[in-house]
Amino acid sequence: MSKQEPASPFQDDPAGCCPGLLTAPLDADRAETLAKVFKALGDPVRLRLLSMIASRAGGEVCVCDLTPAFDLSQPTISHHLKLLKQAGLIDSERRGTWVYYRLLPQMTHQLAAILSRPAGQPLPAAGAAS
Repeated sequence: MSKQEPASPFQDDPAGCCPGLLTAPLDADRAETLAKVFKALGDPVRLRLLSMIASRAGGEVCVCDLTPAFDLSQPTISHHLKLLKQAGLIDSERRGTWVYYRLLPQMTHQLAAILSRPAGQPLPAAGAAS
């Protein structure tokens, strides 16, 4: 398994985030990369796992605490966690037998920024093209 960091849809922008979807069209490369992140979030199990990790006091959670919340096998949960990690949403650390997961807040902040309209920018009129 590669230790290479996942490609970020925001890596070309020195400010750490590309223009929001509501301010400029995405180029093909960014759209493809973002689609992978949204695909990872598009599964209810992965969305719940991300929520459980993100809401955990202390910032990390053991896989042993995640598995009982689902009517799924441990290998299936591990597969979902792997996809979240490949999307750059979480990171993990093995400690003995167990793996501990934590949210990568920079990715969720960047996703929020790309989906947000800049403050003070008016919303388009209903039925108008953006």
